[in-house]
Amino acid sequence: MGLREPRALPGRMSVGSLLVAGGRWRCFPVPLRSSLIQALHSSCCWKKSDAPKKITPNAAFYDENTKEPGNALDKLFSSEQQATILHVLNTASNKELEAFRLLRGRKSVNIIEHREKFGPFQNLESLMNVPLFQYKTAIQVCNSILCPETGGKKRKFQDNRLLRKLIKPEIERERFKAVNSIVSIVFGTRRVAWTHVDRKLAVLDWQQNECCQLMKGTYISSVYLQEISSVISKMPKADFYVLEKIGFSIQNSSRFPVVLHFHIMEAMLYALLNKTFAQDGQHQVLSMNRNGVGKHFELMIGDTRTSGKELVKQFLSESVLKEQPRVVFPPEKIVLYRQMFSSTEQHRAEELYDSLLQAVAFYELAVFDTEP
Repeated sequence: MGLREPRALPGRMSVGSLLVAGGRWRCFPVPLRSSLIQALHSSCCWKKSDAPKKITPNAAFYDENTKEPGNALDKLFSSEQQATILHVLNTASNKELEAFRLLRGRKSVNIIEHREKFGPFQNLESLMNVPLFQYKTAIQVCNSILCPETGGKKRKFQDNRLLRKLIKPEIERERFKAVNSIVSIVFGTRRVAWTHVDRKLAVLDWQQNECCQLMKGTYISSVYLQEISSVISKMPKADFYVLEKIGFSIQNSSRFPVVLHFHIMEAMLYALLNKTFAQDGQHQVLSMNRNGVGKHFELMIGDTRTSGKELVKQFLSESVLKEQPRVVFPPEKIVLYRQMFSSTEQHRAEELYDSLLQAVAFYELAVFDTEP
């Protein structure tokens, strides 16, 4: 029997031709053809049935910001699957919940708090009453409980590699996990801003200092020392002091004065902070890549980072309007912070905004290791 040229098979494999070892299509007699197709179909079905079915929500039928009516979420899973998911949600500790990547950080805390306040989850639909859990998120979480990630060692290696690119120098992961508070520092050509944030993402202090004399004259060392020492004297004690790292290119000679200024600022802050807050000879001062923070908050357009002003404004509003905001501003300071923010709107005090965003990104990427 002659060979035919290769051609695409219809979806149900109704055509009596199969690909053989030579890479060509060969026709078979009808009885043999039916047996082969049936065997191949059975093999494919067996492989698919090995893994639990993963539910994928249809975007055409729901709005991510709107809760589904009735028991739409429960209908997506069998009774056995629902029982498995509810058992985890109702019995797992915070540490056990954080073993699931989608439940790390604030989400696991919200589940525990909701459970303590309202009792065990009675159905999957009640998961959407927990802050930060909308319809799409709830489905993803349920899927992750039924089909936990594999290859943990490989993923840990990838996470550590990404973290090494984001934060310098390299620090043991255990030290990140044990952090109670950090001071995030961002400096520009005219000011230095810093934010003191604890592991609950509560803003304990948030300030900026004008340093207009730094780039005047010939980069006098004593002026830098005086200005930076004054700023550091106002900072509280923390586990880490995180400096923004800007990747300036020195190919453009016109930017050399600014590049030099930033290098002097970084070196002096690094030296003075380590000297002031040194603990057991360990690194206390870290550098965090500016564009890495921008990517985390989706502020990048190509290689350019846009302003974080609107995002910070949103954080301030949510702290008042939401029960579980992403960033917590203490009630006794929220008015002061809102006034400070309003006073900077016309002057575009990016250092002030960026110091807060850097602190939040540090916790979410290095401490909690989760997306918002």
